[in-house]
Amino acid sequence: MSFPTILVTGGAGYIGSHACKALKNNGFTPITYDSLVTGNAEAVKWGPLEQGDIRDRDRLKAVFAQYKPAAVMHFAALIQVGESVSAPALYYDNNVYGSYCLLEEARAAGVKQMVFSSTAAVYGIPQTNLITEDHPKTPINPYGNTKLAMENMIRDYAAAYGINYAILRYFNAAGADAEGDLGTAYKVYTHLVPLMMQAADGEIPEMKIFGNDYPTADGTAMRDFIHVTDLVDAHVLALKHMQADKGNLTLNLGTNKATSILEMLSAAKDVLGKPVPASMFPRRAGDPPVLAADASAARATLGWTPHHSDIRNILATAWSWQHKLRAHGRAGALSLTRFKEAS
Repeated sequence: MSFPTILVTGGAGYIGSHACKALKNNGFTPITYDSLVTGNAEAVKWGPLEQGDIRDRDRLKAVFAQYKPAAVMHFAALIQVGESVSAPALYYDNNVYGSYCLLEEARAAGVKQMVFSSTAAVYGIPQTNLITEDHPKTPINPYGNTKLAMENMIRDYAAAYGINYAILRYFNAAGADAEGDLGTAYKVYTHLVPLMMQAADGEIPEMKIFGNDYPTADGTAMRDFIHVTDLVDAHVLALKHMQADKGNLTLNLGTNKATSILEMLSAAKDVLGKPVPASMFPRRAGDPPVLAADASAARATLGWTPHHSDIRNILATAWSWQHKLRAHGRAGALSLTRFKEAS
């Protein structure tokens, strides 16, 4: 029996690899297309791996011709905010031009469905504590600018060429696969939960908390943490929504609530059985006090409910993954020869 093939760009990265597992569990065959500059070949376990850059149109053309995918899930992007500020050319070249190349080759191959990995960074500084999809889009860094440009490109292609799309805006993806198959595999950790795990495990001296003078209950910033498994489940539901010809989507993916940094540290002490070393530093420019999704549209449209995103479950799965990394040696954990930012 043959299963519909889905081309997953960046499928060797953190979220992309979890999406490949979810696709396989839902009767699809994921084809990972990844340059492996930032992804891990060893995370590709549920379908073929085709190495290539999304800016390489000849390589894309060959992969589309070989596999004839029914749809594309597009995760491939550079995602480091700080790097985007210091090297914006890299981000416009990889993210925007790369997406143009992907859209052109998908169009040439007759592929008319795309699920796109976007971000809350398109909103910029939030004007409300819970952000809806119609919130003004005013990114404050090149990373957010490129993601918004990618969104707009997809919509323009939809209007002109009949591409169907689901644009999914993430808030704070965290946690790891409950079965221990996958987790974060970054070269440089910049996200809160992996840094907490490293600090608790003694890999770094401490976790830095940036600001305790925000207008929040405990003075620290508050974020909407969503488990990566819930995140990718929404991608599969969005794909099925398109396959049923129910229209295009632009949706937030989050939990409709925010948790403060100090609340995360308190929960981590309970879950991990020990405190996470942490020190306070001045707040960073551009960091909003509260960043949380109003994801009611995703719930109503897709029938999606985040079942795994209790912060204690996020922390517990991340801690289990940390143990697995340590057991195999961080430099080559689980035979992962590189620890780099998710594609």
